[in-house]
Amino acid sequence: MDKKNLFHRMAGGLLVGALFAGLMLGNVFYSQDQAFSDLICQRPVPKDGEIVLINIDQASLDALGPFGDWGRALMGDVLAILNEDPATAPAVVALDVLYVGESDDPEGDAYLAEMAGAGCPVVAACAGTYDTTLVTEDDGSFYMADGLVAFDEPYEALKENSFQGHINSMFDRDGILRHGIWEIRLPDGTAVPSFHRKIYELYCESKGIAADTVPFCDSRDCYYVPFQGNPGDYSDGYGVIDLLDGMIDRSVYAGKIVLIGPYAAGMQDDFTTAIDHATKMYGIEYQANMLDALIHGRTMRELPNAWQALALFVVSILCGMFFYRRRMLPATLVLAGTVVCYIAVCFAAAAGGVVLSPLYLVAAVAVLYVVSVASNYVRETLEKRRVTATFERYVAPEIVSELLKEGSDAAALGGRLCDIAVLFVDIRGFTSMSELMNPEEIVEILNRYLTLTSECIFKNTGTLDKFIGDCTMAFWGAPLPQEDSIYKAVKTAFDMREGARALQEELQEKYGRTVGFGIGVHYGPAVVGNIGAKNRMDYTAIGDTVNTASRLEANAPGGMIYVSRAVADALEGRVQFTSLGDSITLKGKAAGFEVLRAERLL
Repeated sequence: MDKKNLFHRMAGGLLVGALFAGLMLGNVFYSQDQAFSDLICQRPVPKDGEIVLINIDQASLDALGPFGDWGRALMGDVLAILNEDPATAPAVVALDVLYVGESDDPEGDAYLAEMAGAGCPVVAACAGTYDTTLVTEDDGSFYMADGLVAFDEPYEALKENSFQGHINSMFDRDGILRHGIWEIRLPDGTAVPSFHRKIYELYCESKGIAADTVPFCDSRDCYYVPFQGNPGDYSDGYGVIDLLDGMIDRSVYAGKIVLIGPYAAGMQDDFTTAIDHATKMYGIEYQANMLDALIHGRTMRELPNAWQALALFVVSILCGMFFYRRRMLPATLVLAGTVVCYIAVCFAAAAGGVVLSPLYLVAAVAVLYVVSVASNYVRETLEKRRVTATFERYVAPEIVSELLKEGSDAAALGGRLCDIAVLFVDIRGFTSMSELMNPEEIVEILNRYLTLTSECIFKNTGTLDKFIGDCTMAFWGAPLPQEDSIYKAVKTAFDMREGARALQEELQEKYGRTVGFGIGVHYGPAVVGNIGAKNRMDYTAIGDTVNTASRLEANAPGGMIYVSRAVADALEGRVQFTSLGDSITLKGKAAGFEVLRAERLL
């Protein structure tokens, strides 16, 4: 393959690959790509029951009143019930509620703080407040440009008797929760772990196992969240009111993680997550998802866009080279195979903890396919026009149709060697007769004869090579191979001789003399193709076979058809021939070349 052709094959892939690699690096279709990725990477997994949700649900609100009226003593009662029997106490209790500053009920504050330190470890929520200036990172996530402006943590007594973890969430530009914050740093340098991280560490400590699951974090301590369940998957319908009324068996939460938090729409602690774009998930469900992932060592890492863009670029070049001038069926199969294989790779990578961008590569290959199909259609249309323009003057319409079916390969314009039957026909006596006619009559008679010869050629699916004065040349067997090409050539000769009778009678009556056809037919190898100068070419045949047919015609008297022994042998039993032996010497042929006269079709 020469360099120019290689460049043509690569050009489409280079352009489309560069375009989509740029779109990927610029996160132009971030939302669509992430939605596609969510379908692949976010899959629910079976639950082992180690995380129990006790919800501040609508039933509890209906029974106990609005949450703002509950008072902190009520949550102290909840902790007291959970820790009532040390044998059935939870491993960790987490309060996904902000208890900031002392309330107007000091006894309630003290009671809650006391209960938090009286039994199993308790994790209380804290949260940072950032300014409203947001900056978009390359991965499409947001971060706060000017950092932390406030930090809300539990009131002092509760803080001393509990552990803390921040409940800050980070939404992507499409408003979907896909990334968590492993820890936030306070102005004094203190690192505050995430709520679920602190719960996880305390849980592992209670079980005597290492808390060694750490998600891959970027420079801002943010990581991709591998959700473990859909909204509602972690909730068994237990509400705070059920616990207070003694409706929850202690075995439900014994030695497990208990999460307590809002689970009602009016409490504004729900949001759209990557695992389900249609149904919102409550905050304690999000915490349960991340806890489950940490406990079972399930983490995921997003492969940098730069590496994916490079892979996209390479695949685009390869697909572009394959699609170049490829027929639709193999191109479609490769498109489907590439897409299916890449989606399978995305699923396999997700199973291995790697998040790939599925949209851009699939889109790039699809665009290459569409461009290829469109360009192939345009090219084939132009090729059909070229083939038609090249051959419609030479061959019968049905041959042109076959050429178009075969494609440009069958109509290659370069010369090729093939066996053909060649016919030459000339008008005998026309020169002397033309002396008795005016120019208009000469042209009219000549056109009538040439029309007759061309119609006979096309009727027998031959290729009209050229008119040489009052001589016509035709051949069979090119540009497409033909069955019975020799017979068709001889049949054409008889048709010409028969078709000339009416014109001969008219000339005899009008001018007192007439003309006849001298015809020669030979069969053998010849070079066929577009031959000539760059700016002036003709589709023709050259070689000894052509010369021999021309010599046979030159020696044939008017009304006679001379053929070679090669023609006669091929048509034995189908055409009657009379051998003239070597009585006729053909110019350029050695002595002994046999000439035969075709008498009639059998």
